This record gives sequence, structure tokens and C-alpha cells, in this order.
Amino acid sequence: MKKFLFHAIVFAFLPFFIPTAYAEDPSGDSADTIFHGGTIITVDERQPEVSALAVKDGKIIAVGDEGEVLAAHRGGETKMVDLQGRTLMPGFVEPHVHISLTSIVEGVSLDLSNFTLPYDSIEGLLDKLRAHKQKLPEGAWIIAFGVDPSRTTPLMAELNADLLDKVSTTNPIFVVNQSGHIAYVNHKAFEEAGINDDTPDPGNGGVYVRDASGKLTGVLHEPPAYAAFARKMTLPVMTTPVAKSELAVDTYLQTVGRMAAVGITTSAEIALGSIIPLEKEYRMVTELVHRPDFPIRIRGYLYGTSVPKGFDAIKHNDGDDRFRVIGVKYIGDGSTQGLTAALSQPYIYPQGAPNSGKLDWNEEDLFAAVKPYFEQGWQISIHANGDRTIQQALSIYERLLEGNANPASRRLRIEHFTVSTEDQVDKAARLGITPSMTIGHVNFWGEVFHNHILGEERADRIDPTGSLEKNNVRFSFHSDSPVSPYNPLQYISTGASRLWQKPPQEVLGPDQTIAVDRAIRAVTLDAAYALFFDDKVGSLEVGKYADLVELDANPRKTDPEKIPQIKIIATWLDGKPAFTGGKAAAKVAD
Repeated sequence: MKKFLFHAIVFAFLPFFIPTAYAEDPSGDSADTIFHGGTIITVDERQPEVSALAVKDGKIIAVGDEGEVLAAHRGGETKMVDLQGRTLMPGFVEPHVHISLTSIVEGVSLDLSNFTLPYDSIEGLLDKLRAHKQKLPEGAWIIAFGVDPSRTTPLMAELNADLLDKVSTTNPIFVVNQSGHIAYVNHKAFEEAGINDDTPDPGNGGVYVRDASGKLTGVLHEPPAYAAFARKMTLPVMTTPVAKSELAVDTYLQTVGRMAAVGITTSAEIALGSIIPLEKEYRMVTELVHRPDFPIRIRGYLYGTSVPKGFDAIKHNDGDDRFRVIGVKYIGDGSTQGLTAALSQPYIYPQGAPNSGKLDWNEEDLFAAVKPYFEQGWQISIHANGDRTIQQALSIYERLLEGNANPASRRLRIEHFTVSTEDQVDKAARLGITPSMTIGHVNFWGEVFHNHILGEERADRIDPTGSLEKNNVRFSFHSDSPVSPYNPLQYISTGASRLWQKPPQEVLGPDQTIAVDRAIRAVTLDAAYALFFDDKVGSLEVGKYADLVELDANPRKTDPEKIPQIKIIATWLDGKPAFTGGKAAAKVAD
């Protein structure tokens, strides 16, 4: 509370010490557009809130006092956008999304995800698959996403080949777990993929799970185990190469449109090449982002294990500010809620079981995989949920950064950083690591982590934002969609409140809560920092792109628990409308 009051006092008095049009362009150019008549959150600590913002040629030329901005930059052709008392702030930055996979989940496969209450049951999930089967031709693949044993009744009830055979023995079935790190198939799918009890595991973390007698169970661990099935999968709507291309484009455009509708103006594609062949996906995205109506910017990461040996057709920093490739991403372990993330101590479920997950790579192999990319200048991103994997990633990064006088300049990323220790937070600070966290772990899985999977001590520390803040580590929030829903207002709320969803609600690790302003930075400026883009987006400052989101309430003055109820009115990219929610949008006048 004392810390909150201190910040409130500082922010209240800042306008008296800083010129009201702090960053006004001295040229006095007439603006194309001026936003006024509401609260403008800048995410610039020098002047956190202003009353006017001027835009010319897609970039911000002034922020400050309404009277001064209008006097300096209102011309005869300037459009005046009256916010009518609403709030304007930087467009949200989503640093970790699987856009192509999300578009398939949203537009093609059966989406079994359930982020509401009550939880699903196994029989209920089978019924949904049966209903979907009725819409498909006999023998067609049944493809679904989103089952989650940790959010299923009874707890940890899991699909397998025998259960899926109750849906069909003639249609091959492939169902991906909500985490993306586990999948379930029936016996027909094994047959189609040519996998039997004697087939060796594919490596790189991929496992065809077997029972005590060595029989395949129908459970698959990690994406390398999916490859044999993916090579055989077809969808009834994908009858020709043209149809496939058109479907991919259509579903992709629908997904980025939905992202803009929740206020996102910049997003990462964290795994280029993981779903669509790398060069094809790169060409598709390059073409799409330059359409006049494309609503977001994209920063791309190659999916390391999908890059063909010797491939160099895409080089570091290829692209432009609409779409640029900047990093390479590897997966170090599995899912915490799926009991496959690598921990230093066993999970508490099932009680007394020795399972502590497993590493997907040994350290030397992963170091050898990332080192050439690091030397070429690529940003490295390693998925690490468990503390054992975080330790491995930190060790690799320490070796890569040896002798670097400014390690933070490389902005090496650890994705999720879910179960960690204080020593690991300290080391991340020393190495200049920028963790990005699936903050939905706290909201959607907090209760099951606390009571059933990790236990109180470890669960209270997941997504350790309080500890990271104390160590001055710049961190960001993300959805990892389709793993959890993309909704930055929800991330802000969860980061500030740390309330878990399941009743009775409790605060997960009260000492890890952060102020709303810090949570806002995790989806704006610091998320942009993680994408090497903070010089151009993430805050409202002169010279940056006019990528904006309009809200019907000010999140800085809203109860954290109620922030998800704030409505997105509109978003702008380069100062031009990218999404408009309808009649409630700001009034535009010449």
C-alpha cells in the first residue's frame, strides 16, 4: 500500500514538473489527426497521462496539453478525434502467440477449449467429438484441440486410444491437449501414421507413450511425436493446393482481426514453420501484412527444429516494421499442468509418484543448436516451464554471453518462466534476460497448481512478477494462444490481482502481485522491448507509430478485478482505424 501511495503521489505531481506538451515536435507541422477530449495513457513515466495526441504520416508528432497541442498542430485539414471522455493508450503488444496454429484452431479444427466453469467431463468431450464426426465424411480425420485433464472432471481424467475408439474406429482421430505439448490419438490414427508398438520414439523430446507392457496408449508427448500423423492428415475442406492456400489465408485474416478487436496492434508469431512449411508461411505473412486492411504488426521467430539443415533463405532482421523476423525459438520442456515440465522436485500428483517431468534436450545438444543463430545475431527464445529447464536455459545463455560487456543488449528470452527460484530470478537479472510469462497460468490453473500439482510453496511463485520487479527485470505477459485466450486486459487484471478462477477464489502468491501500471507495461512497452520494437511501439512518444487502442474506461483507475470488463472501442494502426467496435467509437470531425 505504501508503494502504491508513493507512485500515486509521484504521478499526481509529475505534470507540475514537466512541460504539458513535453515531447511536442518543434516543427509546428499540421497534424493529420489529433486525439483529444479524454484521458491518454502514454506509458511514458515522464508524463503518464496527457489530454491530447497529434499524428502525422502515421507517427506521433506531439503529446501533451490539449490547448497547446491544438494551437501548435491543428490545421485546416486536421481530423479531430473526440474521445468523449474515454481512454486512449498504446496498442497492446502480444509477445508470444502461435498465430497460424490459432487460426487453425479457430477456423478449421474442433475447438474443445473451455476457459469457463464448470469443467468438462471425459464423456462430455467424447460426445462433442461424436457430434463433430457426424459432420464429416466416413474415414475423414477428426482433428481437435483443447482438452485439458487439469481442468476436467474428475481431475486428470485423460483421453487415450481406447476411449477415442468409442468415437470412431474408422475415422483417424488426433486431439491436441490445451498445452500443445500432449496429444491423443485412436488406433486408426496409429494405423494411418504407420506407428506400432515397436516404433522407436522420434527424439527431441517426442514420446509415443506406452503402458507397462510396452503397448501404445494413444498419448503422445511433445510436437516431434506429432509429425508422423501430420504427414498423413487431411481435412475434407482441403481438397486441392489452392483450397489449402485460400483456407490458410482466410482463417489467418479472421484470427488477426479478432486480435485487433481485443486491442492488439503488434504480435509475435513465435514459431514460424511449426505448422506451415517455413518458406510458405514466411511468404504468406509477408504478403498479408502489407494489405491496406491488415490490422496488426508481426515480429517473427523461426521454430528451430523446423528449419531445414543449411537453410539460409531467411536471414536475421529480414522484413520491415509490418513484419520482421528477429529470433529463433526452441522448446526445452513440456507443460506444467500436463505434468511434463521438468522440475527439480516431483509433482505432488499423483501422491507419492516420482514424476518430475523431463528435459527435451541435453544441455550440450541445445547449446550446439542455438549457438550458430546467436552468433549470426538472432535473438534466442527458449521455452522453459519448469525450474530444471529454466536452469538449463540460464546455463546456456550464460555460456553464450561469456565476455559480453552488455548482456542485456541481446535480450535473450525465456518463455513462460513458470516454476522458478529466487536464485534463478537473480541470475536472469544479471544476464539481462527478458522473461515472458503465460499469466493465464495464475488465473486458469492457479487453483490446480496450488492444491493438486505443485503444492503451495511452488505454486505461489509461478510467474514471479514481484520478484522480477524487485530485481529490475523487464518482463512481459502473453497468452501463448491457442494455449490460453489472447486478452491483454485480462493479463493486466491477473498480474495485478493474481486471483485464480475456480471458487472459492484466492490470491496466488500475494507477494508476487504488481501494480496496475507495471502490469500495463508488461503488455505495452516491456512487451515491445522483448520484441526489439520499443523504439517504435509500446508507448505514446514523439516519433513512434500511432498504434493505439481506445477503451471505455481507464484501467489505471479501475479495480483490477474489473479491468477485463473494460470494452475495447477501437484500435488504430499508423493512426488509421484498424478495428472499430461500432456506434460507441470516438467521434471524428474535420
